[in-house]
Amino acid sequence: MRYPDENPYSGSSPVPTTPLPRTRMAALPSQAGPQDAAIGRTMDPRYERQVVAFSGGQRPGSIVIDTNAKYLYLVQAGGRAIRYGIGVGRPGFLWHGTKTISAKREWPDWTPPAEMLLRRPDLPRHMEGGPANPLGARAMYLGSSLYRIHGTNEPHTIGQAVSSGCIRMMNEDVIDLYERIPVGTRVEVI
Repeated sequence: MRYPDENPYSGSSPVPTTPLPRTRMAALPSQAGPQDAAIGRTMDPRYERQVVAFSGGQRPGSIVIDTNAKYLYLVQAGGRAIRYGIGVGRPGFLWHGTKTISAKREWPDWTPPAEMLLRRPDLPRHMEGGPANPLGARAMYLGSSLYRIHGTNEPHTIGQAVSSGCIRMMNEDVIDLYERIPVGTRVEVI
């Protein structure tokens, strides 16, 4: 919590204020252009990346994804985890299980699977990586499945159940996670 006036000599008590939600961009600042300004929307502050207490039995360096709470935890030593807000699969597309990170890509291309194209024939057949790509700045592939942990060009969807089963993250958060984990990292989706 911030206080607008913390001067002890002002004669008035500090008045607590709530910080305004940050506006998030689909593109990273270095890649953002005028077209990206319209994409900026606020994100609920509870989905901001932060270090939290964690009491699961998973090993440090592993990932736990809580689809109900819409958080991804990167387990750290000492009963802590880095918690990231995520978007998850909409009803009918949620899944649970254990996978490993099988590959990592920066600014990945996107080719929608045939099942997705049947549901959404308006989608492109292929899209080059970049700020407009739905996979965002980074993607980490989960085993041999079509599921990924990836960035997004729709930051307002963090905290919601809207995907086709992939785990969405803010671009700055997916870059942070990408830099912290190697291929072979264990991922438990609960």
